[in-house]
Amino acid sequence: MEQSNQLKQNASRIGVVVLVLSIMLIGANLRAPITGLSPLIDNIRSDTGIGNASTGMLTTLPLIAFAVFALVAPRIARRVGIERTLFAGLIIIAVGLIFRFFSPVWMLFVGTALAGIGIAMGNVLLPGLIKREFPKNVGVMTGAYAMTMNGMAALASGISVPLSNGLGSGWHGSLAVWVILTLVTMVAWIPQLRQRVTTSSISLPKKGKKLWSSGLAWKVTGFMGLQSLLYYIMITWMPTILQNQGFSESTAGWLLALTQLCSLPTSFLLPILAGRLSGQRGIVSIIALCFVMSFSGLLTGITWISVISVLLFGLAGGGVFSLATMFFVLRTQSAQESAELSGMAQFVGYLLAAVGPTLFGLLHDVTSSWTVPLALLVAVAAVLWIVGMGAGKNAYINQQPGGGEQ
Repeated sequence: MEQSNQLKQNASRIGVVVLVLSIMLIGANLRAPITGLSPLIDNIRSDTGIGNASTGMLTTLPLIAFAVFALVAPRIARRVGIERTLFAGLIIIAVGLIFRFFSPVWMLFVGTALAGIGIAMGNVLLPGLIKREFPKNVGVMTGAYAMTMNGMAALASGISVPLSNGLGSGWHGSLAVWVILTLVTMVAWIPQLRQRVTTSSISLPKKGKKLWSSGLAWKVTGFMGLQSLLYYIMITWMPTILQNQGFSESTAGWLLALTQLCSLPTSFLLPILAGRLSGQRGIVSIIALCFVMSFSGLLTGITWISVISVLLFGLAGGGVFSLATMFFVLRTQSAQESAELSGMAQFVGYLLAAVGPTLFGLLHDVTSSWTVPLALLVAVAAVLWIVGMGAGKNAYINQQPGGGEQ
């Protein structure tokens, strides 16, 4: 009898380890297919002959997919379960990456859109899954998958050009090689499908009207949206801004990679800290201050201050995404609510992110300077602090009167 119980305990421990590793593998798939594309844009443009507008769509398509399918993913999970929906997302990512290997240019666009759809499912559903499976270790698990996601994103942006040069298939092979990671993740995820077949009966709220009318939900959504806006604007334009300040193209590229590396410690540690605090307003204030100092430093145009500004942006950028993800868990009372809030916030957030870089560049063209656009980012960081102070309040969405948020 004791031996039987010991075997069951060992099997349970192994199951938990496999689940943790599988979640981290899914996190590794959520940015690499996108960040690996940006360094290859010039090669793709010269090889295919597509114009600047079409090239811009390659970076915009995934963000639109993130937004639209942020609302769709929880509805699919309601019918078939979170595990199966995540597996379907991995299949879609794999198909998209395979599409990008082939020559017709339309397959590049379709493949990029498909990859964005699959990634959106992971973006939305992982916070809810973590809340359900690891209710006492939400911060650690959120930090682990966020750090894996950011680390693989940095790796993908760094090795995409060397892969393109080293593989006989050029940029096609560099874009498609990430399918290997996706296939490995699919194999690792199969045990979750076998062990949790009954979770498809999980019932998410049939209507999201209460969620969309919740003031706290909108504060979390605003925080998610504004941090997405800041991140994608800076990832798009930071190298150009630095080059205009006198940095070489190579140095500007390395500084961009450095921001992603700086994001790793904060993306892991801040969720753990946030999970141990009853409220997160102090963390919000520190992040907002780092953003303000970063954008203000870039406004000076002084070389050494700009370098410090880049480091500050990396630290704040890693922490702010993880904190936004933690809000999906901390401000809800169930995995179902977490998935719905995640979908709402990411729908709005990625719509903002999709238009942000274009509007930022347009503002630069109109003013013929980076001063006004960067000053606007300082103002956005201030608004981020305001909504973050509300999102960081110790309360739940749809909480009954007398208990906080209604």
